[in-house]
Amino acid sequence: MKKAEKKAWPRLLSPCLVLAGSVMASSGLSAAEPLPQPPDVVLAPLFQAVQAAKIYPDQKTFADAQPLRDPSSILADWQMQKQQRNFDLKRFLATNFTLSADGKSDTPPPAKNLREHIDSLWPMLTRSPASSEQWGSLLPLPKPYVVPGGRFNEIYYWDSYFTMLGLAKSDNWQLVQDMTDNFAWLIDQYGHIPNGNRSYYLSRSQPPFFSMMVDLLAQKKGDEVYRHYLPQLKKEYDWWMAGANDGELKPGSAVHRVVKLKDGTLLNRYWDERDVPRTESWMEDILTAQRATRRDKSEVWRDLRAGAASGWDFSSRWFDKPNDLTTVRTTAIVPVDLNSLLWHLETTLAKASALSGNQEVSQRYTQLAQARQKAINHFLWDKKQQWYADYDWKKASVRPELTAATVFPLYMQLATPQQAADTARAVEQKLLKPGGLSTTTLITGQQWDAPNGWAPLQWAAVSGFNHYGNQTLARKIGLRFLNNVQNTWNTEHKLVEKYVVEGSNLGGGSGGEYPLQDGFGWTNGVTMMLLDLYCPQGKKCNNASEIPETDNAQP
Repeated sequence: MKKAEKKAWPRLLSPCLVLAGSVMASSGLSAAEPLPQPPDVVLAPLFQAVQAAKIYPDQKTFADAQPLRDPSSILADWQMQKQQRNFDLKRFLATNFTLSADGKSDTPPPAKNLREHIDSLWPMLTRSPASSEQWGSLLPLPKPYVVPGGRFNEIYYWDSYFTMLGLAKSDNWQLVQDMTDNFAWLIDQYGHIPNGNRSYYLSRSQPPFFSMMVDLLAQKKGDEVYRHYLPQLKKEYDWWMAGANDGELKPGSAVHRVVKLKDGTLLNRYWDERDVPRTESWMEDILTAQRATRRDKSEVWRDLRAGAASGWDFSSRWFDKPNDLTTVRTTAIVPVDLNSLLWHLETTLAKASALSGNQEVSQRYTQLAQARQKAINHFLWDKKQQWYADYDWKKASVRPELTAATVFPLYMQLATPQQAADTARAVEQKLLKPGGLSTTTLITGQQWDAPNGWAPLQWAAVSGFNHYGNQTLARKIGLRFLNNVQNTWNTEHKLVEKYVVEGSNLGGGSGGEYPLQDGFGWTNGVTMMLLDLYCPQGKKCNNASEIPETDNAQP
């Protein structure tokens, strides 16, 4: 390795210290309750050697591998055996680790229609309560859960909400209950909901949909659901707001996930407690940092990790230069979708507290929600271009890019009627495409940019515009995406994680760090929602072709 390249490698002790310190502090855990450590800490020198050698095409493969014995013994043997002339690293790994199944063999039986196909997928994607992998990265969960599919053989936080919508439509309420309980358990166990149930995801979360999950379950089981999950709702909110009341947090600064604007307004950002390469994308992040010659590498890694926490990994939304990943600045950005979701969490806490008989606490959360709503409609509203956007708190200015995140204030119902109308006009002119809603207006090669469209964003848009009486635009977005999914299933008999929504080749999406994945949890869920939403009253539609293209079947 060249001397210049050595500087790109993270310090081996840094991850361990961060996990043992910062994450515990921000999670509310004491030093007596150490968090499970990720493979890049437990197996540090071996992990780096394996990833650098690119033994596996996907860097996530070794991150998910299960050691067959105590990692310290494996490390000791590796240190000794690697000095031998005929040492074979690949053979050593096969002897000491088993690889996690990625679900690609989970092929459902032939289906007559799209609905039947999705119903047959749920068992394929369901995992039993995970027993503790003594030395592996998978975090055990107490109840069954549904994974996205493909390389994603663990739960993901925001994916799961949209998956749960589909489970509810399939009348699988027990799994909706089980998954909500699992997320509540994660909050109790770790102080927050991690990105996914892997040890290497514990240092960050994802878009906070837990309060939406509680809403969903309450539709079936009533208001008692709010009272039952109130402790976990509070804990999650406290984690997101950790440091907000710290006297050292000055205007124009940030701590963890909280940003205090120059006028004292509190909003939130995405953040990861670690500043090293992502465990699951180790070499990709090493190379990105090497290319960022004018930036501190730990800063680049933190911003990449925060981008992963956003769920939009990656998008020009987080970059200063649209086609340059090295300019990622996620931690300097106040996202409109994140803050809309936290507004929903605050309003849910107000409701749950009132139902529990604590009006004083309910009023406090109501006031917090009102303050956040005012801030979103002021700071995250582009007055010149007339749409919602992210805010650069370091530059004290709204970011000019239009992205599909603009629909989240409508989805959560905190926009004014005029802002909703203006947002609708911008979306129809710039983001609406033949195959659905485009993620951004820019084609960069990143998977969370054009020409891709993603199921959760379609549902956020459809719901948001319906909330504000714009059923026509909602229907255009919903049916264009649904037909895109249907056409892809007709030709390939599968659902995928993302779709191309513009150009001549609609269908499975492209771009990003890994190949297109099949399954796929949130696509299944949103497809079921759209089939039922737009099916003529009194009928059950099994394919998109059964839904009239005219406006006669508006919901």
